[in-house]
This record gives sequence, structure tokens and C-alpha cells, in this order.
Amino acid sequence: MPTPLELLAPARDIEVARMALLHGADAVYMGGPSHGARAAASNSIADIRAVAEMAHIYGARLYVTINTIIYDDELQAVEREIWDLWDAGVDALIVQDMALLRMHLPPIELHASTQCDIRTPEKALFLARCGFSQLVLPRELTLDEIAATRRAIPKGVSLEGFVHGALCVSYSGDCQASCAANGRSANRGACSQMCRMAYDLTDAKGNVIVADRHLLSLRDLCRLDDLEAMADAGISSFKIEGRLKDAAYVKTVVTAYRRALDKIIDANPDRYSRSSMGRCSTGIDADVSLAFNRGFTPYFLHGAPQQMLSNGGATPKFIGEPVGTRYVASASKRTKAGQITITPLSAKTRLNNGDGLGYFDRDGRFCGFRLNRVDGDTLFPASPVDIAPGTMLYRNSDIKRDAAIAADRPTRLIDIDMTLGLMPGGVSLTLDDGLHSCTATASCPTDTAKTNQLEARHRTLSKLGGTPFCLRSLTDRVPSDAFIQASVLTALRREAVDLLTSAIKIRAQRPRQAAAPDSMPPTAPKTLTYHDNVANRLARQFYLDHGAETIETAFEVKRPKGECAVMTTRYCLRRELGACLRQKGADKLPSPLFLTNKAATYRLEFDCKNCRMRLWAK
Repeated sequence: MPTPLELLAPARDIEVARMALLHGADAVYMGGPSHGARAAASNSIADIRAVAEMAHIYGARLYVTINTIIYDDELQAVEREIWDLWDAGVDALIVQDMALLRMHLPPIELHASTQCDIRTPEKALFLARCGFSQLVLPRELTLDEIAATRRAIPKGVSLEGFVHGALCVSYSGDCQASCAANGRSANRGACSQMCRMAYDLTDAKGNVIVADRHLLSLRDLCRLDDLEAMADAGISSFKIEGRLKDAAYVKTVVTAYRRALDKIIDANPDRYSRSSMGRCSTGIDADVSLAFNRGFTPYFLHGAPQQMLSNGGATPKFIGEPVGTRYVASASKRTKAGQITITPLSAKTRLNNGDGLGYFDRDGRFCGFRLNRVDGDTLFPASPVDIAPGTMLYRNSDIKRDAAIAADRPTRLIDIDMTLGLMPGGVSLTLDDGLHSCTATASCPTDTAKTNQLEARHRTLSKLGGTPFCLRSLTDRVPSDAFIQASVLTALRREAVDLLTSAIKIRAQRPRQAAAPDSMPPTAPKTLTYHDNVANRLARQFYLDHGAETIETAFEVKRPKGECAVMTTRYCLRRELGACLRQKGADKLPSPLFLTNKAATYRLEFDCKNCRMRLWAK
């Protein structure tokens, strides 16, 4: 049987979820009322129910995130919330805290979040044996490491991999930098994004080596060209990051990845299949480079990339597409105050009134301004700007493109075949979408008409507007001169559509797979540290029951004394700056090194044996 490939899209709210589904998502993930790793992207049970109903029409699925650590006094409330989510039609929960495996839960699928930090095949096997039906792998893994993980776990457990969006510089779930600096914990959905801040790189004496650069801010992930390789390695769910992103971003990225996955499926029908139904139609420009990004990287999929810092460390912002160079022809022809003259990069460059532009100033800071008016190659900013001659200008807001995306009306339609036939005392109408078939009947007399009725019947039966269906074919087995009232055919069509919709929803109903242990009991490590995020009594008992002997409490509950590691990353600042300790050029940077700003100071530790970097904080 072909392996179903799932395109998994983020949704911060009900409208973004609707757009994700209409643009081709096979599944959507969103935050519930509480305990999601993006606290600003929570949703009500009523909205979640509405999204589930829409998703299930297309055979798509809805996952809800409860992927923070849970405190003891919150356990009962979380358990009640999960029952509410189950009643609302949610297909699976994306979770981090092992306390859920000790709760009284409905038979709902549990997916191990990337916050579970599944770096090794051994960790993946442990979680599979605990009953997780899908494992969200770290973004840091290579294709070979993904394949090794696939070989280590049972066939019934799926692997989910990130393909697009923002990168956490730390292994997800193993980052205490934000909590250490200001008490805002990433593992509680309140990350203050310490990695996006600017730092000075200093030596032990405080001498500044690199000043005021975003030395932990990585580019965004983009694996549009690697989807087939990931599928071959064992990934079956392709995840787009971005539960805080707006609808325009989700529309663009989902469309791009839907088209890319469909090409792979169409070229390999014996190996891969689509995991939901419906043809998607949209007129938007699906160029992901024009949606918010910090520059792109495949990250470690093929090994360590050469450059990973967003915009070379100059800014964590979206700078946009280069559109032209600001110039001054001569001293006697300087532009008037409030005007900028540019040299367009190409004939295709067309700026619009209201566009947003940006540039790097003389100090290397990225600045932005809005265009009030465009007259040929002369620009009129809405506010005064001071731009040096020769400065490259970038467009990070294209007002015409934004308007086109907002005005787009996407559709997602399921092709159906109709068969109209006679039966004793009436007529029957059968609808078939390839997976489901249902028949509606109506009692009615049939008279002989003076004219051919085939076209009239086709016209009435094909009126499927307002439904998720589109007529692919109509087999009319009724004599061409038989007259059937249009009102009878309309009622018959509506009843058949309702029956087919119900059949699709029934097929999508749970339970799929409850959190039931594997036949082989899982064995936990004997020693767990604060990096394992054990924050409550149920999680502690879970690990004790599976062989743990020493368990430290989560950083958020009890902060360790003295200096402690608050971030572990596969990204290496020395390698990024050309001073890898295992290669030539190591002497370009001294040792030890520190990252410092007003908010925090971190000592850098380089684990060259395992090719990891750690940040330590006092």
C-alpha cells in the first residue's frame, strides 16, 4: 500500500485554519485554550469544534497542542480540557509532558512534540513504546539520522518532520535561556526569544570581538527541494512552522508545499498517496521567498550548512526582495528633500504607492519606511529618510501582492460521480467520491416529455455550489424523454449530498489509536536532569515506574544553583565565524568566549566530540 503523505499546517485561529485547509493542508495544528507552546495562539473549544468539522469534510485532521510542561495544581484542569477537546472532534494531541500518560484520557492519539527532544533512535523507541502514535523529530536531524530513527521504531508509528519556518537555535524543549534571563519559559509557552537579540561576542577579559550582532538568530527553514528525500528517509507528515503567522503567510507557504508534494505523489503513485481529499484552486503567487523569512537554509538535513545566521547576523527581521540601488547622479543634481532616486535592478521591478522598503544604514542597522508615492524612478517616502548613495533598497511589503492574496477566494472541491436511475415508483441518485458511495431515493411519477430532458436534468443535478463537491461525471440511466420535476431532482441532490457528507465524517471519526503501551515495556534513563522537564508528580511517577532512579525537577519549578547550561545547539558560532576548533582557522577566536547584552551573559562551551555548542548562565 502507498504511504499517505500529510501536509501539516499551522493555524493561530479559526480563519487561518480555514485558509490552510482550503489551500491544501491534509492536517492542521492549533493551540487549545491553554498549555500550548505559543501562549498567544490559544483558541476556544467552540472554534476548535468548527475547525474539526471543516477538516473532516475533506478527510483532513485536526491536532491541538498541549505541549508545555504542566504544574501539579494544573493537572486536573488539563485532564478536563482534553475531554472537551475530544468531544469537539480533535483527532490528536501534540504533547510534551509525560503526565498525560498517567491521566484518565479519552482514546485520543498522542503525538510526541518536538519539545520531547527526540534526538536519538533510542529516545524515539522509548516514546513509541509508551504509546505515542506520531513523533515530531528535531529540526537538527540529517537524512541519515531520520532513516535510522525510522528503522528503530515500529511501522505503525509515524514520523513528523519540519519543512518550513522559523528555527529555534536550541534543541526544542531543551532551552532554559529565556526562563533564566527573565522568568519567561519557552516550555510554558512564553519564550522571550533570547536567540533573536543582538549580542557582543567577548573574550574572558571583556574585550569585544564582534559587536552588536544577532549571533544566535538563524535563518528560516526551507526544504521545498528535499521533500522526496525526507519521505524516502521515513517522514510521512511534513510540518510547516508558524502558529503566530497570519493568513497571507499560511496561504502562500501551504500552496507551495501542496504543489510540491502533489508532484511527488503523482510521480510515485505506487509509493505515496494523498492523506486527504479535495482539489485546491487558488490564484495566489506561491513564492515563499516573498512571504516573511529571514533567509533560507535546509539546516542540517545534508550536514552542516556553510552559513546559518539570518542576514549574516545583521538583523532577525524580514528584509524582503532587493529592488534597486539608491543613487545620486552628481553634486549638482542631488535629489530634492523628501525624494529618493533609484536604479531599478530589472525591468520587472515595479514599486507601488504604499509599498514598504528597507535598507541598511551607515551603522549596519536595518531601517524601514513606507512609500507615499512613486513617480518612475523617483520615490517619495511617507517620512524623511537619510540613505547613503549606493545603498541597496529592499521591498518587504508589496501592497499589490498583499491585496491580491487578501482578495483571493480559494476553493477545495471533492470530485464526485453521479448516477441517476429509475426504481419502482420513483428515481434514485447515487454519489461516489472514490472512497464513499451513497444513494438517495425519491418516489415520483415520471411522464413522457415532448423534448429531450437529459440537459435539463444535468443542469439541475450539477448545481453543487455551497457544497464541498464538484461534479466529475453524470451517468443518466433514465430515458431521455422521461420528465422528472426539477423540484424532485433538487431535493434528491440535496439528500444525496447530505448522505455523502455524513459518510465522509463518519469515516473520519475516532478512535484511531489510543495511547496504549507497546508490547515491549519502555525503559527510561536511570538519571534525569532538569533538561528532561519533569515538573509534576504524575510525570515523576511515570519515569520512576519505567526505571528512573534519580530525577531532577524542571528548571521552571526549581532552578539549579550556580552556573547551568541553558541552551544546547547543533549550530556552532565558531564554525559560523570560520574558527572551528577542528579545522584551520581556530586561532581566529580566543577561548573562552562569551555572549553578552543588557539582558544576559552566556559562557560558550564547545563540545567538539559531539559537534555541539552549549550556553551557560549564572
